[in-house]
Amino acid sequence: MAILTACGPVSIVNALTPSFSYKKTSNIAYTATGNVRQRLDVYQPTDTAVASKARPVVVFFYGGAWQEGSRGDYLFVAEALTQRGYVVVVPDYRVYPEVKYPEFLYDGAAAVAWAANNADQYGGDRSRIFLMGHSSGAHIAAMLTLDSAFLEAKKVPLTAVKGLIGLAGPYDFLPLTEPNVIALFGGEANLALTQPIHYASASIAKTTPPVLLLHGDDDKRVYPKNSINLARELRAIGVKVELDLLPGMSHTDIIAKFTRLLRGDGKVVDRVDRFIRENAG
Repeated sequence: MAILTACGPVSIVNALTPSFSYKKTSNIAYTATGNVRQRLDVYQPTDTAVASKARPVVVFFYGGAWQEGSRGDYLFVAEALTQRGYVVVVPDYRVYPEVKYPEFLYDGAAAVAWAANNADQYGGDRSRIFLMGHSSGAHIAAMLTLDSAFLEAKKVPLTAVKGLIGLAGPYDFLPLTEPNVIALFGGEANLALTQPIHYASASIAKTTPPVLLLHGDDDKRVYPKNSINLARELRAIGVKVELDLLPGMSHTDIIAKFTRLLRGDGKVVDRVDRFIRENAG
């Protein structure tokens, strides 16, 4: 989304974000198509304390209702995570109307495949990947985690994904009501297949990594029931799920907590950091 209502335009937020904690490599193609929406940026921590050890990798998918967004806007998210010692991959992906469901999921899977094949060149551990997303990006991260078909299509070992981190994500949002969302998902004959919650069945229990779902209880854009319902269904099949409903937070507040101005209370960044450390192995 273009504006973080809690802290002003993203361009200002990023301009105020210090660069001493990361080294950025930009504009890497993760497919051979030449499409400018199939490129990513990699952020490496610059601290030398653990330079000899491969670090966990976070692949972050931004939101934008599957219709907009730019990886460059999320430098502040990458900086927050590199400060905690993680290699961060932020891909663009094709959006509506250029593509419809499920093409953006295949783009997401291709970006994860790139990380699984190349993260070691940037100090990352290819076998310790966490998928993280905000809003519609959390939908992408959840679908890639819960429906193995997408990662398998890109030859990503499912064991490489050590955790899913969903921030204010839509996981259970039928019936579709917004015209553009109907258009981008409407070609799917069985709309239930577009919902991450659909895949919460016993068949995935043994292959699903731990899950962290964070949602503001004042989110009027993507209602908290999305995270509540997914957590309930995943727990029912034995998946390790941590659900935090954050008092007073809106849809944008939760991602704004990654900005340097607002991360100090630790409600989001510290929570994400702890989850990664506990599950990275």
